[in-house]
Amino acid sequence: MMYKIKTGSIRLNNITGYLSRNAARFPDKPAILHPRVVSFSELDREVDRFAAGLSSAGISKGTRTILLVSAGPEFFIICFALFRIGAIPVMIDPGMGVRAMAKALAGSGATAFIGVPRSHVLRFLYPRCFNGVKTWIHIGKTIIPGSSSISLLTAYNKPPGLQCTMDPEETAAIFFTSGSTGPPKGVIYRAGMLDAQVKMMEEHFRYTPEDIDLCTFPLLGLFVICLGSSLVIADMDPVRPAMLDPEKLISNLNLYKCTQMFGSPMILDRLVRHASMRPVKLVSLRRIISAGAPVPLELMKSFLKLSGGQAEIHTPYGATEALPVTDITAGELFKENSGGSDYSGGICVGYPLPGISLKIIGITDGPIVSWTEAVLCKDGEVGEIAVKGAWVTAGYVNNTGADSLSKIKESRGGDLWHRMGDLGRIDEKGLLWFYGRKAHRVVLPGRILFTIPAEAIFNRHPGVRSSALVGIPAETKGIREPVIWIQPESWIRKKQLPVLKKELKEISSKNELTSSIKHILFHKDFPVDPRHNAKIFREKLASLAERRLR
Repeated sequence: MMYKIKTGSIRLNNITGYLSRNAARFPDKPAILHPRVVSFSELDREVDRFAAGLSSAGISKGTRTILLVSAGPEFFIICFALFRIGAIPVMIDPGMGVRAMAKALAGSGATAFIGVPRSHVLRFLYPRCFNGVKTWIHIGKTIIPGSSSISLLTAYNKPPGLQCTMDPEETAAIFFTSGSTGPPKGVIYRAGMLDAQVKMMEEHFRYTPEDIDLCTFPLLGLFVICLGSSLVIADMDPVRPAMLDPEKLISNLNLYKCTQMFGSPMILDRLVRHASMRPVKLVSLRRIISAGAPVPLELMKSFLKLSGGQAEIHTPYGATEALPVTDITAGELFKENSGGSDYSGGICVGYPLPGISLKIIGITDGPIVSWTEAVLCKDGEVGEIAVKGAWVTAGYVNNTGADSLSKIKESRGGDLWHRMGDLGRIDEKGLLWFYGRKAHRVVLPGRILFTIPAEAIFNRHPGVRSSALVGIPAETKGIREPVIWIQPESWIRKKQLPVLKKELKEISSKNELTSSIKHILFHKDFPVDPRHNAKIFREKLASLAERRLR
């Protein structure tokens, strides 16, 4: 449906200026279609009302506010309301577990807390972690001692006009990493960084007001609303994506004729496996963005069949600190891998996006104080990926140790480069090929095993669903011993494992990349990150391997 666009200028003081502009241009157009319809004008009014209510509770510009609210219209209203008054939303993935979450939030510097009733249990379980919090607000009608109800705070309409002017260098939000590759860290998002991400999504991914987006990742939904697209909040728990019901997501996509969606490889795989048992078509989809982990080529081919070949899949590479860095489409990947690929030469993650500078530097685990100390790798040489750009973070919250290990000063007073903690190489075309996490490499005498190429050799076997390379202490001090974990396909029975192990040893012994791997272990279900259910917790597997083999 086409919506009449009204003219008029709205000053973009901060990211909520996009929402106000959309409300002025197409007031009746739905910003949210599901689970209830909320127009852009209604959303903008609700944001004003909530901003006034939060201000009355003492939340103002610069107030770091922990936000633990379920995905839904209220999440977006509260988040935009915090942005509007210049408060700083502090967001973290509850899927990491309450203890890890409380420990991470303890260093956030937050003085306010807004959450669903069950999230308030944190302050009673870990009171020391929340000593700095003075303002407690809960969602819903439950009475919680020492906490105000947001319903009462926002019960009365207040005059609008609370939009706060933000300098591009001011802190606008704090988003915690998932903790899948180390302790979760609070990433500082500046106002200019958020604005740059909105513009990048519009210019590169071509989001338009005519699009309808299936939202499986709430943070991305904020940007989608800024771009004027309508949002369908997926019928799933984003904290526990592995528990999703594929039928419900397919219903969301078809009922609302969604033109675009974001989904981790796990979500795409669940939809494809569900569709293999019944006729399913997703004919309205035109754009799919999949990230969080490598997306197998066969999975992309299978998912594209569901759209009748009309859609395109983007597989950007990035991290919370720099989202995204590169991008490539399925069509481009199919051409790059026309001769067949099993990732033994890394995974192609595309060209750097306009506005992103990317270099490959020599591998080192210590800090690099100045860019002059960094050793630049030649094309084709594997090293650590370093980036800079308008939407690359400048630092973490209260974590000088992480800053020193991940940031490189270009020169005195110059730009900062961010070390991604990932390894890769740039080919002669300028394409980036991903080799795995730096912390997961296994250093042997005279050589290094990288996770992606080594695992690719084992993944060739049809009985292997996934594999994970880890290193354990060898008998010789200071030396690591490589171990490969295998997650068999579901049709492999326990009595078949000895035969599978023998076949995998034959395969690995004949390949130079894997000939040094002598230990093969099996695990029914790999531990994975809660955010995307795709990144393997190799640290946990390494500890388990050490206990089994030592």
